[in-house]
Amino acid sequence: MFFPLPPLLYLYHMRLVRHPVLCNYYVTYRCNASCSFCDIWERPSPYVTPEQVKQNLEQLRKLGVRVIDFTGGEPLLHRQIDELLRLAKSIGFITTLTTNGLLYPKWAQRLRGLVDMLHFSLDSPHKEEHDTSRGVACYDFVVESIKVAKSLGERPDILFTVMESNVHQIGEVYDKFSRPNGLVLILNPIFNYNQVATGGGLSAQSLQALKRWGRKPGVYLNEGFVGLRQDGGNKVEDPVCLAGSTTVVISPENKLVLPCYHLGLQEFPIEGALYALYRSEAVQELIAQEGRLPQCQGCTINCYMQPSFAVKVNKYFWQALPSTLKYNLMKGTWKGLFRQKAL
Repeated sequence: MFFPLPPLLYLYHMRLVRHPVLCNYYVTYRCNASCSFCDIWERPSPYVTPEQVKQNLEQLRKLGVRVIDFTGGEPLLHRQIDELLRLAKSIGFITTLTTNGLLYPKWAQRLRGLVDMLHFSLDSPHKEEHDTSRGVACYDFVVESIKVAKSLGERPDILFTVMESNVHQIGEVYDKFSRPNGLVLILNPIFNYNQVATGGGLSAQSLQALKRWGRKPGVYLNEGFVGLRQDGGNKVEDPVCLAGSTTVVISPENKLVLPCYHLGLQEFPIEGALYALYRSEAVQELIAQEGRLPQCQGCTINCYMQPSFAVKVNKYFWQALPSTLKYNLMKGTWKGLFRQKAL
């Protein structure tokens, strides 16, 4: 159907969803790897309790959240991670979990059917390079994890963190791991934050290479990530980041972290009242500053841009839409979104 120009202009910048859609639930900051491009493993941390998670999940559902990303650190270090996932599934959430693979073979049977989007991190097709990047010998465990997951009927993804030093290896990972196993290859562009030595941004040539790879069958790349990087990242005068209003971040200490984990300006004890806390004046005042703080200038952090692109119609929404539809069709997770809407 053809729409005249004025309605199209009206739709541009329209906010489609005004409630949080994602929860980044840090079950612990502890990790059994020491990745060169991450500093979370350096932080001391407790583990969340099932009682806390149950309370928070019920209130997250009330807030409108649809997807729970149980993250860390290494989430499989949590000895009750299967209970947490089962609880989330019973309430109707779509679940995601990313692991370095070290513990997955031990957990695989108990996790079966509980993770809608299971990601195995792999940064190089070569054992020595991957293990060096991760600071621990985990390449062989990723290989084993793929075999074990497939034997159980699971469909994990290969999560490839793309840096300038490994962008040329995408083809090898695609041919060696993704295509032969029928697994989706997720291209995750590196991002800068704090003082972490991530190796810097990606060159214009590498960004173009990413776009070409993202259009191949079985490969997922959110093209909004590329577009934002080409534009120089978030602009505080006209922010694209909607971290606070799209994403709820919960710490292992059972605190609400705002405006996002990576900035973490303020943490509020939840104390069993997440719904009321999120809607409180103090929290809403911080949310109103999302993407507008001085530290937000130039930000390209994928964890918060992806949900931001999904809820507001702008150029990044349209850039992200084809790849988002592609991934959900490949994984079948669109069915879960519709089921949850009906709950």
